[in-house]
Formats: sequence, structure tokens, C-alpha cells
Amino acid sequence: MVNERSETQVAATTSEARKRGFIALGALLSIVVVGGLFWLALTLVSQEGARPRPGTPAPDFELRLFEGYRAGYPEVLRLSDLRGKVVVINFWASWCEECYKEAAALERIWREYRDRGVVFIGVDYLDTEAPALTYLKQFDITYPNGLDVQQRIAKAYRITGVPETFFIDRDGLVAEAVIAPLSEADLRRRLDALLR
Repeated sequence: MVNERSETQVAATTSEARKRGFIALGALLSIVVVGGLFWLALTLVSQEGARPRPGTPAPDFELRLFEGYRAGYPEVLRLSDLRGKVVVINFWASWCEECYKEAAALERIWREYRDRGVVFIGVDYLDTEAPALTYLKQFDITYPNGLDVQQRIAKAYRITGVPETFFIDRDGLVAEAVIAPLSEADLRRRLDALLR
């Protein structure tokens, strides 16, 4: 009887030890997997480079503009052709709820500043043309806009989502990047500083 209890207790203790071992092994594997994914993400980011910083040249690009959203510019707009002007590059998408918060402000400020040497460019990100055009029509957008085919421009600017807006000075240098919807006051303050 005593031996049977001892064997039962030993078996229970061994079973409990195995459970603890499996839990510890599972936790260790989770840490290794998460750590590996974090390392991979850091590696990919470092390979692709960093977001353009203030004072550095804005990556040049060509953007094929939507029909009806050229504002007098050629079908293919090249950033380098706008040297001497202050440029606002706004990355947006029709599926982006936050973009709706700033759309009207962007259009109002574009109309207010376009005769003062300021150009707004809308870069439609991860979208398709039909919903993009519906979005532009909804907010009566008139500044140049086009679809970022294969996300070439988004990759050059290393955006992390939308909306994101880059302010480029007259010399073609990045002045600032904003990762949030902008208000009219935000836009005026930044543009007035760049136009001084």
C-alpha cells in the first residue's frame, strides 16, 4: 500500500514536471519567434533606408495624374520640375477614414495659397481609380492627384500609412513630414513659414 502511494505520487510529480517543462519550452519558443520577427523587421527597415529627414533632398518622382485632376499641369507631373515652389505632398487613400478629416482643409488651403508659389500634390496610396475619383469628387478636390502605381513614391518616402504629408521647400529639400490629419491652421502655419 505504501509503495503504491509512493509510485502514484512519483508519477503525479513527474507528470507535473513534464507540464511545467512544456510550458517553459513554449514560452522560450515564443520569445525566440517574436525576437526573430522583430530582428527581421529591423533588418528590412534598415535595408530600405530611413524616411527622408528635414534638410535632405526630397526623393524625385513622376506621378501620372488623374484625368480632370491636373490643375493645369502635364499628364505626368515630375517633382523636380517644381523647384522654386513650395510643395505639399499628401499621401491619402479613399479607404482611409483619417484622410476624410483633412480633405476639405487641404482643398481650401490649396485654393488660398496656389497663387503664392505653392503646389499641392495628392498621392493616392494602395487604392484603385474608381473609389479614388469618387473621393476627389466628394471633396471637390482640384489640386493635382494621381495613383501611386506599385507604391513607388510611397516606398521612396518610406511612408508608414496614410495620411502622411511632406512639406518641401523651394530648394527641393524636405522641410517637415507629418503623420496625422492636418487642419487649416496647421497648413497655414507651415506654409507661411516656408514662404517667408
